[in-house]
Amino acid sequence: MAAAAGRRAQITRSTLIVMASFAAAKAISLLQTVIIARTFGISAEYDAFVAANRLPEVIFNLIAGGAIAFAFIPVFTGLLAKDETSTAWKTASHVANTIFALTAVVSLLAYILAPWLVSQVISPGFPPEIQQLTAEIMRVLLISTLIFSISGVVMGILQSFNRFLLPALAPILYDVGILFGVIVLLPMMGIYGLAWGAVLGAAMHLLIQVPGLIRVKMRWWPEMGWRDPNFRKVVVLFIPRAADLALVSVSAIVLTNLLSRLGEGATSAYDWGWRIMQIPETLIGTAMGIVIFPTLAALSSVGDLEGKRSAMSGSLRFILVATIPSAVMLIAAGRPLLSLLEGGAFDASATNLVYSALIFFSIGIVVHSLLEVVARSFYADKDTLTPLIIAVGGAVVNIVVAIGFSGLLTGSASPENVGALALANTLGIAFEVTALAWVLRKRWHGIHERALLRTTVRALIASLIMGAVVFGINFLFSALGFTERGMLWTIIQLVANFVAGAVVFIGASYLVKLDEVKIFLSQSVQQIRSFFQRSEAQTAT
Repeated sequence: MAAAAGRRAQITRSTLIVMASFAAAKAISLLQTVIIARTFGISAEYDAFVAANRLPEVIFNLIAGGAIAFAFIPVFTGLLAKDETSTAWKTASHVANTIFALTAVVSLLAYILAPWLVSQVISPGFPPEIQQLTAEIMRVLLISTLIFSISGVVMGILQSFNRFLLPALAPILYDVGILFGVIVLLPMMGIYGLAWGAVLGAAMHLLIQVPGLIRVKMRWWPEMGWRDPNFRKVVVLFIPRAADLALVSVSAIVLTNLLSRLGEGATSAYDWGWRIMQIPETLIGTAMGIVIFPTLAALSSVGDLEGKRSAMSGSLRFILVATIPSAVMLIAAGRPLLSLLEGGAFDASATNLVYSALIFFSIGIVVHSLLEVVARSFYADKDTLTPLIIAVGGAVVNIVVAIGFSGLLTGSASPENVGALALANTLGIAFEVTALAWVLRKRWHGIHERALLRTTVRALIASLIMGAVVFGINFLFSALGFTERGMLWTIIQLVANFVAGAVVFIGASYLVKLDEVKIFLSQSVQQIRSFFQRSEAQTAT
């Protein structure tokens, strides 16, 4: 019991650190979004930037990002747990050197083939001049991908040591770099300023983590080490995970292809909906997934099945009580939020396009966040094959729904169909989460599913009560004509939405006995109080 309580306290503390850092990063990102929205709206120029970022994202995710992190951390953590520190650092060196070399080769090929890739694969529906712009922007963004190839491995190393502060600060500096591009470079270089800001942000993303490597006494060997048996274990885990992410990337490219055929503004509207959804998803799902993964890997290495069940179930319940009200809030407050972000850059039709995407992406907050933990439960068990097999089904659902409802088959394709593509993404992820949870329940002989169902129902009831109040506030603002009185009243409306929504949800949570809210609030207060007590003690000494 004491060990479990200590683990919960550590997870809560680490989660708060990561969430606070991500919140700062998202605040900066939100400022970027406001400036970009008011500069480009949902224009062809911003369509080009969104499309240009697809392939660099694919390269990062497949080679240096999600794939290597999920394959590397279980092996590296296992070596550290066995006190094989020297072997662990050699394996880390072999992984980092290989990843950098592979990313360099693939990025060079992408740089050379950029015009063909854009015109034939990524966005064939764009006009020729926008295709050329897309290719030029892509070539700049590939530089950041190369930097991230090292930064991604460094992040995995620090997280394996349960050091989350610097890896959590890294996204903040990445967004600072982009913000510099938005404020300083954008007026001079146009849309290219965003791309060069991303390169600067990537460099800062890496440099902020270097002190952490010094702190954990990193050692590096200038060799590939392909005969290293631990490196081969990473490769065995890496291949299915890379294939899994390849499916995700293929789906993203197919969707970009479809969006380019819907007409001008569809790609931008889809991206705006995705960007807004990513704010709560990153703060909740990604933060919890990052924090719980090393714990799950450590519990798996010592065969603690009940520990894994408890850790995963607790993480999922936290996600449910945080994402369900977030989804309802985004739907209820979506229009005034968009009005604040775009500041008059969108006309009524553009706002409708973005909001239609946002509605279905809002529902996706829940399943995307759950996937962050459910998938990592397999990776902690050193199983990257099962998530790959299930991801195939998710990709099929995503693509089939997207094609079926885009209007391309019936000749009725238009930007108004962008919401259908957001729905396709949500349904594909929902399929993955459901199938993975079912397999995990069989494999782990239960995942505390009754507690999960109880939490889901109670969180949904509390969220719907909150949503009704928020809709009522917005109806009142509209009926009194406040929504037409400018930016100040929009801000007042949003503050009223979020403050009233939070108060009502917490109150409703107590009424329906949603204990997870009380537990999280209590532990959060304890951790914050402990932080200030430590700060006062350090100041006194």
